[in-house]
Amino acid sequence: MFAFLFGYLCGAIPFGLVLTRLAGTSDLRAIGSGNIGATNVLRTGRKDLAALTLLLDLLKGTVAVLTVAHFAPGIPMLAAALGAFLGHLFPVWIGFRGGKGVATFLGCLLAAAWPAGLAFAIVWLAVAFLTRYSSAAALAASALTPTVLALMGQTGAAVTFGLMAILLWAKHRANIARLAAGTEPRIGKS
Repeated sequence: MFAFLFGYLCGAIPFGLVLTRLAGTSDLRAIGSGNIGATNVLRTGRKDLAALTLLLDLLKGTVAVLTVAHFAPGIPMLAAALGAFLGHLFPVWIGFRGGKGVATFLGCLLAAAWPAGLAFAIVWLAVAFLTRYSSAAALAASALTPTVLALMGQTGAAVTFGLMAILLWAKHRANIARLAAGTEPRIGKS
């Protein structure tokens, strides 16, 4: 329980909102999708803040998992990963309205099983390159993750990240609808 709560508190830090407020830009929750992640930060016109948000959202998952793994590897580490991911999706500090979780998912995955994290990154890059859809890349990479973990013999991680992938897909339901309708913006397009 402590590992989950620690992970949640790490994940609940709304870096996108904090960074954009410190920079004096408009309220991140009032533009674009209203999410606190790097993609929405990019809509403020600040590529530097978007990149930093991406890095910090990734690292909050990594730090939560590695910290717990140092003291209690195994199930507590996976509880920290789930907590960090849920913290990002539903941060208590801002009314449980967070981001879509892709960077935090990857950060947790890199800490829990770096080869699976590498596979995620390769799939994301390949799908993004072929389709020019960031959302499709994230959906494909997250869907493949449980299988990669299962093939690595990490059943507990496969189940945990499978649950996280389902939540990630649920948070992307508007993107999925736009992909189906052919109206999803491509990378580099408005």
